[in-house]
Amino acid sequence: MIGSANLNIMVKAARKAGRSLVKDFREVENLQVSMKGAGDFVSKADIAAEKILKDELMGARPTYGWIAEEGGSEAGADPTRRWIVDPLDGTTNFLHGLPHWAISIALEHKGEVVAGVIFDAAKDEMFFAEKGAGAWMNDTRLRVSGRHKMIESIFATGLPFGGRSDLPLTLQDLARLMPVCAGVRRWGSAALDMAYVAAGRYDGFWERRLNAWDLAAGVVLVREAGGLIEPLTPGGNILEDGEVICANEPIFSGFAKVIRG
Repeated sequence: MIGSANLNIMVKAARKAGRSLVKDFREVENLQVSMKGAGDFVSKADIAAEKILKDELMGARPTYGWIAEEGGSEAGADPTRRWIVDPLDGTTNFLHGLPHWAISIALEHKGEVVAGVIFDAAKDEMFFAEKGAGAWMNDTRLRVSGRHKMIESIFATGLPFGGRSDLPLTLQDLARLMPVCAGVRRWGSAALDMAYVAAGRYDGFWERRLNAWDLAAGVVLVREAGGLIEPLTPGGNILEDGEVICANEPIFSGFAKVIRG
């Protein structure tokens, strides 16, 4: 691949952590038939992957800041740049032996995400993008879908679980959206949902109650693939609010109108 030094560092780190997770995933496929110890095993796999990522990324760029799901946040000597990392997005899938999970790495510069990597190690699909340089999956240039009609489009979201307070809102979203589209998918990884919008596999995605590390890499991927992406609440901030809506340009306004009510 041809990219900036930072992007190459990100891809290398993702591949190294991916090898560790794939090895652990083979074990968890055996463990998942019994809940005894499986959850602890996955949390250890998650933490081990984050350590690999931190060693690689901070080793290469020690002045950058850091924020990640497991390890919290650290200010860097360079206040304008930070890594935003999710070592395992789709933990529940991983725990159940479902091969749909990813490593997500983003680089933020002066409050803007300028590079992102989402690595689906189980399928060996490396999604990556840099501001102004397009979005890619392995050696293939990515473009959002070309569909113009909602009724021909499929959308992705997350369904709140465990009694979360945003469940009623999501059920209302589905009640408005499902009659006017070709389907809704819930595959359990927001990072891959956004990568799939960039790749044209999904036509749009929305979700609430996410974290910056779930979203950051996907933001630059969707934009560089020609998609539109906004905070779910107009005037908000995607990473700070943890809410997002994105789609290809022809259907974005209609999709947003349905979801925003």
